[in-house]
Amino acid sequence: MASNSFYSSDSFSVVGYMLCSATLLISNKVAVHFLAAPSFILFAQLIGTVAVVQCAAGLGYIKVDKLEKKKIVQFSSVALIFISTIFLNMKALEHANVETFMVFRFSTPCVISVADYLFLGRQLPSTRSWLCLLVLLLGSAGYAMTDSSYEVKGYYYCALWYMTFCVDQVYLKHIINTVKMDSNWGRVFYSNLLAAIPMIFTFGGNSYEIDALKNITTSGIAAVAVSVILGAAMSYFAWSARAKLAATTFTVVGNVCKITTIAINMLIWDKHASATGIMCLFTCLAAAYFYKQAPLRKHDEDEEDGEVKGKEPLLPK
Repeated sequence: MASNSFYSSDSFSVVGYMLCSATLLISNKVAVHFLAAPSFILFAQLIGTVAVVQCAAGLGYIKVDKLEKKKIVQFSSVALIFISTIFLNMKALEHANVETFMVFRFSTPCVISVADYLFLGRQLPSTRSWLCLLVLLLGSAGYAMTDSSYEVKGYYYCALWYMTFCVDQVYLKHIINTVKMDSNWGRVFYSNLLAAIPMIFTFGGNSYEIDALKNITTSGIAAVAVSVILGAAMSYFAWSARAKLAATTFTVVGNVCKITTIAINMLIWDKHASATGIMCLFTCLAAAYFYKQAPLRKHDEDEEDGEVKGKEPLLPK
């Protein structure tokens, strides 16, 4: 009984999401190394996740929502925002270095916390939580500015990514609150299937990636297969964590994943941060630990399974 309780808990979803996030990053690096076709790898993860979900459902292990016109329309916007966020993320990193981009990323919870209040029925963060968000931002800025490669540039794409990312975090939580699904696997199925469709044209028109696919090796196939399995797990845990956490808290957890990634990179590669930079990273981790999720407002507290059942969310259905 205790085991089932753990698997349905917030901790299980969050820990699973963080582990998959870090593991998938490494897996993607390996996959791109063996197969220089990043668009195809993303498509393989999306359509592969759909295949995994349908196979598991066919064998009776999980329950998945069937395709319905209304849900397809509702999740089409999810797919569009998802693809746009990934594209702008790539463009931002193309025109701005990682350190500059990280500062933008770590400021998003401040904006999303206000959106949580305006659109998703939550209270504003407490004074302690506001301070934690501020320390997260200052800590990331401190780390970035101690790095020798820090350079302020690429504001245009960073700003576009910033707006799209904030919409993504808030809108996907809105979808969870307003679109009734039979299971979390239904969200995984719909979002991956609809996002995979435009990706066909992305890599299909890329002659460089087509040539890489023609020369794919056994190692490349194995690397992509592993990334597909991790991608399916990542999608499940991400949707599960979103359902259990406020949009701001989910964003803070995502930022902690980025801090962990930076720490892993410092251990693996020969590029080491200064003592001040390392101290800034630990400060960020401490701030994330002490951050407390803002509760729902009093008039929205008629809840069931973490979803608001009283007053309707302020975003349109």
